[in-house]
Amino acid sequence: MNQNGKRAARLPHTFAICAYKDSPYLEACIRSLALQTVPSEIICCTSTPSPYIRSLTKRYGIALYVREGESGIRADWLFAWQKAGGRFVTIAHQDDVYRKSYTEELLKAARRYPDMTVFVSDYMTIKMEGEKAVYQAVNPVWAVKKLLRLPLRLKALSGSRLIRRSALMLGNSLCCPACSYHKERIGDQMFRSDYEFALDWDNLWELAGKKGRFICCEKPLLAYRVHDGAATKACIKNNRRMEEETAMFRKIWPGRLAPLLMYFYRKAYGAYGEE
Repeated sequence: MNQNGKRAARLPHTFAICAYKDSPYLEACIRSLALQTVPSEIICCTSTPSPYIRSLTKRYGIALYVREGESGIRADWLFAWQKAGGRFVTIAHQDDVYRKSYTEELLKAARRYPDMTVFVSDYMTIKMEGEKAVYQAVNPVWAVKKLLRLPLRLKALSGSRLIRRSALMLGNSLCCPACSYHKERIGDQMFRSDYEFALDWDNLWELAGKKGRFICCEKPLLAYRVHDGAATKACIKNNRRMEEETAMFRKIWPGRLAPLLMYFYRKAYGAYGEE
């Protein structure tokens, strides 16, 4: 049992951290979750247990769950989803930092929109230059995503299948670790995609086709870290990202539109140091 004891099980929201190997940024992530103005259950899930992860979770009184078997994004996320006890679940990435009002804004939106299945916030980027962290509130990729999210600002229509999917038709405009999902409403229908990089986009596309409301808070409640060890960069280098995002465009758009859209979408890769 963790430091929060029985109280954690009654909390409406869970941050489920997916820890992979020994990230030097894991403690900063944990600290940001522990400092929330409204407390959440915090758990850590890993398929790569180590003394480093165990010591950090013990220090902060966080329950640690170890998944047996080979590491994989889908399997790791699904394991974290299953272990989370809250009505709402955020799959927290170990390298990122959350603003202390994230849970507060999430639950405020949940009270106002009881049929909300997905909550998402705006974000800023932390770009690592050596050991120096440079915070970027504005960059080209961020600006494009903010533009693509415009339909979700129509809160009265945010339960519409067309409105929700329109925010995903030209790319994934929702930052994955900034999303929280209503576990009680969604149930086991999560992360069924076979993709690795485009897993979150495919999952959101499927959820947008079901009942429920997507609520977007355009406050930057997350700082998303970009660095050489990130899974995003690895997927770019082995072409996995391009293959999966091309497949997503083909799923959404017919005929020759998919390659054309992908041509322009690839320009975003420059934000990760890859052209």
